[in-house]
Amino acid sequence: MEGTIKRNWEYLCSHNKENTKDLEDRNVDSTCEDREDKFDFSVMSYNILSQDLLEDNSHLYRHCRRPVLHWSFRFPNILKEIKHFDADVLCLQEVQEDHYGTEIRPSLESLGYHCEYKMKTGRKPDGCAICFKHSKFSLLSVNPVEFCRRDIPLLDRDNIGLVLLLQPKMPRAASPSICIANTHLLYNPRRGDIKLTQLAMLLAEIANVTHRKDGSSCPIVMCGDFNSVPGSPLYSFIKEGKLNYEGLAIGKVSGQEQSSRGQRILSIPIWPPNLGISQNCVYEAQQVPKVEKTDSDVTQAQQEKAEVPVSADKVSSHLQHGFSLSSVYSHYVPDTGVPEVTTCHSQSAITVDYIFYTAKEENTAQGPGAEVALVGGLKLLARLSLLTEQDLWTVNGLPNEHNSSDHLPLLAKFRLEL
Repeated sequence: MEGTIKRNWEYLCSHNKENTKDLEDRNVDSTCEDREDKFDFSVMSYNILSQDLLEDNSHLYRHCRRPVLHWSFRFPNILKEIKHFDADVLCLQEVQEDHYGTEIRPSLESLGYHCEYKMKTGRKPDGCAICFKHSKFSLLSVNPVEFCRRDIPLLDRDNIGLVLLLQPKMPRAASPSICIANTHLLYNPRRGDIKLTQLAMLLAEIANVTHRKDGSSCPIVMCGDFNSVPGSPLYSFIKEGKLNYEGLAIGKVSGQEQSSRGQRILSIPIWPPNLGISQNCVYEAQQVPKVEKTDSDVTQAQQEKAEVPVSADKVSSHLQHGFSLSSVYSHYVPDTGVPEVTTCHSQSAITVDYIFYTAKEENTAQGPGAEVALVGGLKLLARLSLLTEQDLWTVNGLPNEHNSSDHLPLLAKFRLEL
C-alpha cells in the first residue's frame, strides 16, 4: 500500500496564526479582515482522467498497479477527494459522458451541486463540467464554446469550453456576477496555432458573457487543462494580455515540444477572418448570444448582452486581450525553486493545469485599443499546495492508491470584494 503526501493550505493574507490548525482541520480559510461587503468562495479545477483515454493510452500507466486503474476503484477515490475539499465551484475536465450521466452528476447533485456539462464534438465521449453549490450561487447563463469549425480547416479538433455566469448569494449587499470558465485545450504539442485559436475563442466568449453596458466587466475565474507549461508563449499571453507571435514556431507555443526541427512558423494572422474574432480576442460581429438557462429571478437587464465595441484592427502579429489575469500558483516551490507539477505519468511530469483569476488589485486591464474596467475584484486568500515530480514518485507517480487521476486537483479560496 502506497503512502500519501500531505498537501497543505498556503495562506496568502494575514490571519490569526493561533487559529490556523483549527481552520485547516475544518478545511476553511483564515479570516483576512472581516467585512460585510465580501463573499468568500472556493474553486477546484481537476482533470479526472477519462477512463476511455486511460485505456487508449495504457502505455502511460505501466508503472501503476492494475487494480488502481479500474474505474470502479478510481471514481470512489475521486468522489472522496471532492467531498473532502468541499469546494463551492468544481471545474472538471475529461469527464466521460456515460460516467457523468450514471455516476458523476447524481453523486455531485446529492452533495448540493448544480451541474452543467459540455461534451466534446466528434467521437470522443468526454468533456468539461462546471458544478456549483446551490447554497452559494444562482445561475445566470450557460455558454458552451465549440472550438471545431467545419468551415475552417485549422479548427478541425473537437475540444470545447464552457462559460457560466453566476450570481453570488449575498444576504446584505448586491454583488457583481462572477464568470467561471472551464476548458481543455488541444494536447498536440506541435499545433500551437490551434491552441492559440482555441484560447482566443474562449476569451471572446468570456468577453461577450462578462461585458456590461457601461463598458465594465465582472470578475473571472478561468480554469482548465491548457496543455501548456509555465512561461510558454501561450501562458505568457494569458497573464500579460499580449503576444507578438511573429517568427514563432507552432511547436514552441505551448512549451511542451523541445525540438523545432521541421516546424513551420505561425502564419499572420493565425486564424482566417471568417472565424469572426479579432486580434483583440473579441467577437467582431457581436451578436446577442442565446441564454440557455436562467434562474427565474434574474432580471431582464441581467439577461441582456450588450455589444462589445470592437475597433477594426489591422492584420498584425500582435494578439491581445482585455483581461488582467493572475495565476493562483507560482509554479515553483518557494524555498528551493524546484518546479511544481500538476500531472505525472510514465512519460512526463509537468504543469499544464491552471486557475487564472482577475485580481482585486487591478481595477483595469489595458492593452492597445482595449481597456476593461473591473466591477468588484477577487482576492486570493489561499491555495492548496502542489507537489514536485520527486514528491509524486515517492508514491509511485499518478494514478496511485490514493490519487486516482494522472492530474492533481488545484484548489483556491477567493474573496469577492465590492
